[in-house]
Amino acid sequence: MNQVSVRDSRNTREDRRWIESVYRDYLNDLAPAATGIFPALGEIGHRVPDQLMRWYADPNAQVMTILYGDQRAGFAMVNQRLRQSLGVGMAAAVGADAPPQPTPEYSMAEFFIARPWRRRGIGAQAVRLLLDRFTGQWLITEHLLNVAAVKFWRRVVAAYTGSKYQERIVNGEVHQRFESGSRRTR
Repeated sequence: MNQVSVRDSRNTREDRRWIESVYRDYLNDLAPAATGIFPALGEIGHRVPDQLMRWYADPNAQVMTILYGDQRAGFAMVNQRLRQSLGVGMAAAVGADAPPQPTPEYSMAEFFIARPWRRRGIGAQAVRLLLDRFTGQWLITEHLLNVAAVKFWRRVVAAYTGSKYQERIVNGEVHQRFESGSRRTR
């Protein structure tokens, strides 16, 4: 049985080329949602290599290749930012004047599984691997009109968190917030 895995695509030129080769498929998948957020690349003067170069140049982004066995099946981009917050138990232990501690907050900026690999559970397995790899607070966002994405993320986030997540609809987007890693309840 083939295993799902993820790897940093910055380290593999072939991964970068593969992502470039399927990027238009990714945009085409977003187009039926008719969000208007994703114009055609040529419309705004962007080319696929230029867009991907920005991804790889962003120090707060991790572009990951999703593999099924040794075959490339998809990609994801995880963004990280640091939030200032009191550590767990810090406020009670040291008083309300405790200095804020930076804690990571992650978001799934991009996520794509190529058509030949869909409906096999690869996407859900890849999400679990990514959430475990990047431990901290998470925000997953989907456009409300992208019904398939909303259904996928609700199912995957609920399974991962044991339904312990917060969901809100904000400006036409569905936002799921939760914690990943060892501190969450399985």
